[in-house]
This record gives sequence, structure tokens and C-alpha cells, in this order.
Amino acid sequence: MGFTNFYQLLEIAPEAPAEEIKRAFRAQIARYHPDKVQHLGREFQSMAADRAAELTEAYRILSDAGRRAEYDRALADIGGATVSAAGAPPATAQHQSAPQAPAAEAPAAAAAANVGAAPKGAQFREERATRDEFIRKATLNRLRQALAAIGGGYDESPVRGFDLAMVPKKPLFGRSKHPRLLGRFVAELDRAAVADAWLQAVKWGDTQTEEVCVLLLGNALASAGELAGEIADQRRKSRTAKVTLIPVDARVWDAHMPLDAPAIAKALLARLKSGS
Repeated sequence: MGFTNFYQLLEIAPEAPAEEIKRAFRAQIARYHPDKVQHLGREFQSMAADRAAELTEAYRILSDAGRRAEYDRALADIGGATVSAAGAPPATAQHQSAPQAPAAEAPAAAAAANVGAAPKGAQFREERATRDEFIRKATLNRLRQALAAIGGGYDESPVRGFDLAMVPKKPLFGRSKHPRLLGRFVAELDRAAVADAWLQAVKWGDTQTEEVCVLLLGNALASAGELAGEIADQRRKSRTAKVTLIPVDARVWDAHMPLDAPAIAKALLARLKSGS
């Protein structure tokens, strides 16, 4: 098994103080704990359980000064990080009198120590990207399944800028009573994400005559006040557009549901929330 860089795992710097380590651990465990991913199926629950175990081990090591000092020395030996100031023990006489490598050998020694450091970081980033993509696909599949279960009568159609676009099937006479549905999964659901999703939704067809409902999904959400403020700003900028945007916490399917949200959206999210 490879050497895990706990600092990268918790997304903190090697010099992070104890309080920052605690905050990072709590934020990460809330995101990947199995209790938070029951709606994503067994495969992801298993992945989340493994990640929760890794996070717990990282916190166990880094929250203890002695264990952290030993870990930092081991990490430095493979070129993964320098010994952190918070975790490093005072230099002893033995350490101070240790022979130094000749100057000519220093560059070679440094190069040898750094062998594998870049691949480790690249491997971590690749693993994280794979994990995030799996979360995105699993979330969108649950959305599709829930929509099919409630019998919304939709056909899927590709739309640039969105992960999911559902168009209501046209009845023989008149217009459909359902809005068009757009879904997008974002890593950080904040004001910028709301503004961009709104802009892309307005570009889709004639939003002055046809209603569009955007489900903006994320695992990390800004405050309700910040999101509501941005939605209000976008409404003012495009008064004639019939757009409704609903921020959704994809971990538990909690939604900031506006009072005028379409009935189909309320039914869809209620089903997802119940897990049925």
C-alpha cells in the first residue's frame, strides 16, 4: 500500500495548526461519511466508507503532536513534505551532530528524495477527480430515476452547459403543463454557480413563453442568504424570463425551495428526499 499524504487528504498545508486540522476533518467527514451517501447506492457507500476510514486515520495521526512529528519525518523522507513546525520535536544533540552530506552530493540526494513526490500528488488529484465524477454521475442517475418514477412525461435532450436537460412530451392538443427541467452538478454551489447556471438557462430557447426550472446540485453550499440574494439579483436582471432556480444539497436532497417552484420539482425533490 502506498504512503498516504494526510495533508493532501484533508486539503490543508503541512504547517496547519491543530484547530485547522480539526475543522478540515469535520468538513471532509461530513462530505464522505456513509450516513451522507445512502441515496447513491452500495458502490459509492463502499467508497465513502473507505474514505471515512482514511480521514479518521489522518485525524488520529495529525491531531496528536507525537504521532504527527513521526509522520512528518516519514513524509519528509519520501519527499512528500517538510517536517511541520507544529509537529517537529526540538533538535537533540544527536540530531545536531549528525554528519551532513557533502555539497556535491546534496543535489543528487534532494533529487532522490523528491522521486515519487510529483506522481503522489498527481495520483491524489486523479483519484479525487475520479471520485468527484462518480458522485456526479450517481447523483444525476438518481435524479433521472426519481423523475421516471413520478411519471413526469419527459424526454432527455442534450443542452450545452448542463448535465441533464428534460423536455416535457408534447400533448396532442395545447401546451404541456410541465416546465422544462435542467440539472447541473457543481463542486461549489455559490453565487458564481447560481449566476452562471441562470445565464445558461436563459439562453435555452424562449424563456419568455416557456417555463424553465433549474436544479442546481452541489455537495458544498454557500449560505441560504447568499444563494437567495444571487437568485433575486438574477430575477431582477431578467424580469421577463420564466426561470426558477432551486439550489439542492445533493448529499441529503435538501432544497432551498421557492414558493413559486413548479409542482413537478416539488414532487421530484420530495421523492429524492424520502429515498423512495
